[in-house]
Amino acid sequence: MEISITDIRDNLADALNRVAYGGERIILKRRTKKVAALVSIEDLDRLQELEDQADIAAARKARKEKGGISLAEYRRKHAI
Repeated sequence: MEISITDIRDNLADALNRVAYGGERIILKRRTKKVAALVSIEDLDRLQELEDQADIAAARKARKEKGGISLAEYRRKHAI
């Protein structure tokens, strides 16, 4: 569902209920441009989990790259 920012002001409670209890995702538009979205906490948690997984995968890849050092090695070299 898409709704303009001016319309959301008058219908925020309804929109929040649709998102929280109906599982809908609502795209907020300014004129014709999509600018934000209302999503449920469950959707947000899933997005954050995906980001965390991507970060972990990137960190593992970086650790395998030639020339990388472990945190312990870095601390020894920099006396942290």
